[in-house]
Amino acid sequence: MERIEYDYILCRFGELKKKKKNRKEFINRLLVNIKDRLALFSRLTFNKAHDAIYIVLNGEDYEAVCDRLKTVYGLSNYSGAIRCLRDMQDVKAKALQIAQKKSYKTFKVKARRSDKHFPLNSDMINREIAGHILKNTKLKVDVHNPELILYVIVKEDCIYLLDDKIEAIGGYPVGINGKALVMMSGGIDSPVACSLMMKRGLKVECIHFASMPYTSKQALDKVKTLVKILTAYQPKITLHIVPFTDLQLAIYDNADESYAITLLRRMMYRIADRLAKRRHILTIANGESIGQVASQTPESLTVIGSVCESLIVRPLCCMDKIEIINMSKRLETYETSILPYEDCCTIFSPKNPVTKPRKDKCEYYEDKFDYETLITECLENIETVTISSDDLENEDIF
Repeated sequence: MERIEYDYILCRFGELKKKKKNRKEFINRLLVNIKDRLALFSRLTFNKAHDAIYIVLNGEDYEAVCDRLKTVYGLSNYSGAIRCLRDMQDVKAKALQIAQKKSYKTFKVKARRSDKHFPLNSDMINREIAGHILKNTKLKVDVHNPELILYVIVKEDCIYLLDDKIEAIGGYPVGINGKALVMMSGGIDSPVACSLMMKRGLKVECIHFASMPYTSKQALDKVKTLVKILTAYQPKITLHIVPFTDLQLAIYDNADESYAITLLRRMMYRIADRLAKRRHILTIANGESIGQVASQTPESLTVIGSVCESLIVRPLCCMDKIEIINMSKRLETYETSILPYEDCCTIFSPKNPVTKPRKDKCEYYEDKFDYETLITECLENIETVTISSDDLENEDIF
């Protein structure tokens, strides 16, 4: 089919419509995020309205721009738009061009007058345009389930003609609700959790616990690759790499094997909690899901999380593994996540981990060694890198 030459892309909001006093702040943040995601397209310009953001293409490739909008949280949907004169002959001619270039069989016209001074009301506009298309094509009107919907928006200075709505990913603009520190293991779950935190408007930083030489360089590279994939949703992500070997070995030297994973997670939470405070982050998130493994029973989650003062968010908590896998495939993280490089939670996995740990018993084992000094050493030796999307130049990309 011949391509339609669009002048604009009209971006619509989802949940932002419900905002009242702080709506302007949300829309401003969304506009900044859209500009960041479309930084490669130098000719684009942007117009912000109360109910939408208009991207002026200025000759840029419509499909390439749309492809990048698919990963912008805060957008409900978007449409290609053609600017028409406030003249029905011009509108009808351009509507016919769209209808002729689409391979659909049924259509519907849906007009809305922002300017009530326009001489034709919405129903009249619908009838004139539909009649012109019916007369000059083989398309039929279907008001209930049309293949093509032509939207007509009458403004004070022009008329916009839009076709199909392209569904976006919704949510809130990244960064509008502060920051979250996400525990990134390198498995299937944590990148999905990371994306869901972004969807709720949180700018993420990631923390990874590396136990070299027991964990390999390939395992660390896998985590960096996962973070790199997620920069499609947040152009720059800070990754904190914690040298965890000495603390992990101390746990296994001083505790019963069945409690090792519980203690391991408690130490991770302590480190994440202190790093979060240092970074002025209020929320810690991870990929834990109730009942998925021994350390994720309600009893385990309670005992493990008790060492943490920060808010703990577990966005996958009520999802089953199939749902998580399907989401990871949509994010395009799945193939990287299943690469056979083990993280520090799996290399020393006990045969019979406790599923209902007792807090007092955890404290008994922890009192047997100086974990506070080891935690301080971990924090002092964190390696922090910034991983950026390909759009951004002069950044520290691994």
